[in-house]
Amino acid sequence: MYLHGNSRVDHNGHLEIGGCSTVQLAEQYGTPLYIYDEVLIESKCREFHEALKETGLKYQVAYASKAFLCIEQARLIEREGLCLDVVSSGELYTALQAGFPPEKIHFHGNNKSIEEIEEALDAKIGCFVVDNFFELEVLQAIAEDRGVYVSILLRVTPGVEAHTHEYVMTGQEDSKFGFDITSGQANEAVAISLDSPNLKLLGIHSHIGSQIFEPDGFVHAIKILMNFLNALKNELDYTAEILNVGGGFGIRYTSEDEPLSIVKHIDQITSIIKQQCEELSYPVPELWLEPGRSIVGEAGTTLYTIGATKNLPSVRKYVSVDGGMTDNIRPALYGSKYEAMLANRANDENKEVVSIAGKCCESGDMLIWDCELPVVESNDLLAVSCTGAYGYSMANNYNRIRRPAVVFVKDGVSRVVVQRETYKDLIKNDMIYIENSSIR
Repeated sequence: MYLHGNSRVDHNGHLEIGGCSTVQLAEQYGTPLYIYDEVLIESKCREFHEALKETGLKYQVAYASKAFLCIEQARLIEREGLCLDVVSSGELYTALQAGFPPEKIHFHGNNKSIEEIEEALDAKIGCFVVDNFFELEVLQAIAEDRGVYVSILLRVTPGVEAHTHEYVMTGQEDSKFGFDITSGQANEAVAISLDSPNLKLLGIHSHIGSQIFEPDGFVHAIKILMNFLNALKNELDYTAEILNVGGGFGIRYTSEDEPLSIVKHIDQITSIIKQQCEELSYPVPELWLEPGRSIVGEAGTTLYTIGATKNLPSVRKYVSVDGGMTDNIRPALYGSKYEAMLANRANDENKEVVSIAGKCCESGDMLIWDCELPVVESNDLLAVSCTGAYGYSMANNYNRIRRPAVVFVKDGVSRVVVQRETYKDLIKNDMIYIENSSIR
């Protein structure tokens, strides 16, 4: 397993993250356990800032909170000077409870409810990323009724398919997200926005997919977006203040992955923007980015305790852990691949190829196929790397399994930022009906 950030093997042969022994973390907090290297998250935030400052462009970086959000994560993101994008009232509520500045929050989503729009307006968030005509109509009506003005970006689909899993491609024409440029929907949405007295159109937004390794998709999309903006300038006398090209920057999960560095991604993105603006004589807009996975993905490690094994001669050996698709559904959902190691015997030589099975009552609950490990024993600790994005945020209670705790580690100190669910948590919303009445 590749060691990311502040991970190393200590003198006891134990995996250490952020100066904390994973063996001791398992003893203190139990397993499964999400462990986040806080310093690595901070360094990723700063990497975006440093790279963008070098370009000379005006910019804004908004952390895509869907990757991982809790109150302490929102506080960290605010300390690092990033904005925040949210996709639901739950994410918005979490951010506000963390004291995150509402003017630095952007509200995304392809089906915002009236309640969510009103809650966001109550909070006085920075802007809405509008996804469809219905939302445009509703937002204008509510803003007019309240006598307020609302800043918006329009999400457009440039018709670019990034090289990623089909479930997480978002920039192609056939997508549930955004206004299509090719069909003319995006032009119509701009015209409606400019005619809506209570809406202030700041610019456009695009997101072409996730886990993107090559800059080609961004370069192609930006050319389309800039030509679209230039046409709007000529036809509607509208000049965009902001160009938001989203996120989706890939990370290293396994040795098969060769992600481009953040610096190189940003260099390619900003170079094509400058080139297009010069060729089109278009004022260089402020650049907005929305990294999520690339901020927290590599910083997260999930720790499990190994239980049963099942050996099928000439077929495979199954090694079961005390978690699975309830804490990491990505392998079952996307076929995502991960690397792992024995955290309590990190220096032992790999001697067998096994497959890591989760404990859920599903044949598809497999975390890793064909994983090289030392000969495992019951109660060994298995560390799966790069689970910081979409592990906790997509966790669930299938089979009534409790969600794990989340721990931040830094400089040899660990702290719980999300408590492990209790059995009482599992049933707290259950109702019992007795003789036409209900009790909890």
